[in-house]
Order: sequence, then structure tokens, then C-alpha cells
Amino acid sequence: MSMDGLLRLHQLVSGVPPAAFFPPFVRSPCSGKSTPASPNMKALIRGPRCSAGGPGALLRAGLGQALQRAGRTPIRTEPLDNLYEMTGQLGRGKFAVVKKCVEKATGKEFAAKFLRKHRRGRDSRAEIVHEMAVLEAARNNPRVVNLHAAFETDHNIILLLEYAAGGEIFDHCVSDEPLPERQITRLIRQMLEGVHLLHQCSVVHLDLKPQNILLTSLSPLGDIKLVDFGLARRLGTMGELREILGTPEYVAPEILNYEPITTATDLWSVGVITYMLVVGESPFLGENKQETFLNVSQVNVDYCRDAFSLVSELAVDFIRKLLVKAPEDRPTAADCLTHPWLWQLGPESDPPTPRTPRERSAGKWALPPEDFEDKENFRDSPYGKRVRVEEAAAGEAGL
Repeated sequence: MSMDGLLRLHQLVSGVPPAAFFPPFVRSPCSGKSTPASPNMKALIRGPRCSAGGPGALLRAGLGQALQRAGRTPIRTEPLDNLYEMTGQLGRGKFAVVKKCVEKATGKEFAAKFLRKHRRGRDSRAEIVHEMAVLEAARNNPRVVNLHAAFETDHNIILLLEYAAGGEIFDHCVSDEPLPERQITRLIRQMLEGVHLLHQCSVVHLDLKPQNILLTSLSPLGDIKLVDFGLARRLGTMGELREILGTPEYVAPEILNYEPITTATDLWSVGVITYMLVVGESPFLGENKQETFLNVSQVNVDYCRDAFSLVSELAVDFIRKLLVKAPEDRPTAADCLTHPWLWQLGPESDPPTPRTPRERSAGKWALPPEDFEDKENFRDSPYGKRVRVEEAAAGEAGL
């Protein structure tokens, strides 16, 4: 059956009644008047299961084919070195290397992302073109990194991306000196703006984490740019989407339980990132992947007074509303933007208050900040479905 035939066969969209997550009226930060909060409408995609090896793979390939037909960002085969000079390495993952480069003709800086076309003995070109398709769909989203050009060699596809000079917000999560809350709320607002625009296009990121949120400048602190759309998916085109993918300490419980993925899955990750920015500690990270998965599946979050001694009650309320197990009980990105914490007034730069040793406990930070393997779909890893089932049984037994 053709791709179009599969799409017509599986496309079935239904709505879920709205739920109120915040007070029905919120105070507008601009006018001071009370305005109705936007209703929370979640679109759950119901239909045949869609996993990584079945129609989901066809969907990713189909998006890539559509992009190639559109020709908006052609994949060029001329030598990259003829046009750009590599000036240093910005980061490295299991299947990718990011380098800083300068366009010889203009002197403009870019980030060159070298993606291997063959991974684990299989052709991954369609997955790379899928990432390009997502970036194309988000071209008008000011909170998403811009795709400038693409090149292909024998072994790699290189994406020329907008360069964000401020680095990752992860550096601010692990810093001994936390950002002022007003700066944090500005970054969270911008992240939600980007996520909201993605969700309006029925795109879910599925790998939101501090390492995938960059800053345009470091001093003064710039605006955020969302990056790394290799795991992004489009909802509503191939039926119900179920996949085990993401980075363990940021994934939502429904992913570990192999339940349907919705836009609410990204909002869980927003809650984890917010917790890390205000507390300086990862809420679910355990001594190993199994412990991390158990913490996530049971929503083991520490809200003790010591950890939140320097955090406002509104910030805690915001996090609590996102870190809930049932996806339908989480607010949408649009609803989050009405939360009063994101609009409270405060100094731009409070005197830094060092975090206490308790907030940087050795148990939480003993592991490296990122296991490169975690960036890939861990559905086939030994910690995938087997651990998920064992953890569910342990949770039901009260262990």
C-alpha cells in the first residue's frame, strides 16, 4: 500500500473534554485585568498502534520524501570545506558531532551538525531527513534553531544550523549560583512559547532537556533556542503513537508504560527542567537507569522544605501541576503561559545565593550529566520494556 493509502487508512482524530488546571480567571500581566484562561484541549490520537518499526518508520520516511519534493533545503554534495571553515568542536554524541564553523564568503558563524548515515549497521538517512523536515516545519518558530543548509558526504549528512553562542541552560542547572527566579521564568516562558507553536503543528519534541535548550548569548543572558529534533514525531497522521524513546530522567511515565504519546508528554519534561533550574537537582535521576525509571513511574519527587527554601510557593505550584502521572491532568503549553508565577515581578539579577551541599548531593550527581546512548530510542535496550514491567509490578506491590 502506498504512503498516502496508509495515511488515509489510519488517520482518526478525536478530542478530550477540557479540564481546568488553573483558576478560571487569571490576571493579565499587561492590562492588570482578569481574563479567562485558555481552555485545555488535548487531542488524543486513537487508532492502530504506531511503533518505531512499523507505520512510524514509514511516517518518518514519508515526511522526508515530502521535504525532498518541496526542495526547500536541498542536500548539497559539494565539499563543505570549500564554503565553510571549521573552527572548533561544540559537542559530541554517539552518532553525531557538532562543530562551530564560519562561512568564508560572509564571516557568519554556524553550528555544523555531522550526523552518521549508518548507525548500528542500518541506514539512518531517512531519520536524518525526518529531522530536517521537522526543522522546516518549525522555520517560522522563533524559539527553534534555524536550518540554514545541508550537505552530504559518503558517511555523513551535515546540517548547518543557527549558532547559539550562550551554550546550554544545563550549565545554569548545575551551577553553584542559581539564576534569579525572574530570569528563570523568562526562560520557561520562551520554552513554552516554542513548545506551544510546535504543538499547534501537531509536532512533539520528545527529548526536551537542558542539554537541548541553548541560549543565543551568555552575557547578558540571551533567548532560548530548542535544538535536536531527532526524536520528534508528528501526531495525528498514523493513528495512536506509542514508542519507548527519550532520555531516562526526562521521559514521562506514559512512555515507560508504553501508553499513547500526546502533547502532554512534552509538558512533563518542561516540569523536570523547571525543577532543575530552581533547585539545581534532577528530580528523578537515580543511581542507575532502573532506579531512574522507578522514580519516574512512581513520580517520586522531593518537595521538602530544605530543597525549596529559596524557591517561591508559586514556582512549586507550577512544578506540581506539571509533574503528575496522568497526561490528561497536565496543563497544555498555552495554559502554562497563564500561570501567575511566569508573570510575577522581581529583580532581574538578585545577589546570587550559593546552593547548599544538600541541593547538590553526591547521590544525585554521581553519574555523568548525559549518557550519549540515552539520546537514542532506548526501546531495544535491556532497560526497556522488561524493566518497565518489573517496575510496574513493584509499584503495585508497594515496594
